[in-house]
Amino acid sequence: MTASGGPTVPPEPMTTDDAAVALAKLGHPVRLRIVQYLVQAGEDGLSVGEIQSLVKIPASTLSHHISHLVSGGLIGKHRESRILNCVANYERLAGLVKLLTDKCCIGIDV
Repeated sequence: MTASGGPTVPPEPMTTDDAAVALAKLGHPVRLRIVQYLVQAGEDGLSVGEIQSLVKIPASTLSHHISHLVSGGLIGKHRESRILNCVANYERLAGLVKLLTDKCCIGIDV
């Protein structure tokens, strides 16, 4: 059940096109590291300042990478007072992994 009392609706499976976009957004070492750090941080995520200290890049460059990850739906961001926090989108990341591994070792599905 959801918070509103209605039934929980499972997320739509990720399409190959959606996965291609997500993988393209992850296709940079800094972006991949950012997502790894956010996954390690858990549901509280990390502030942009914390991410910057971990990846050691200028704020403007970090902003560029965060924008790519947000537009790919891989992370979310929200403001708490003056602090901008980023969190991993676990549902989207799980959907990506599921798409890649769902039919493992069952033979070619044409």
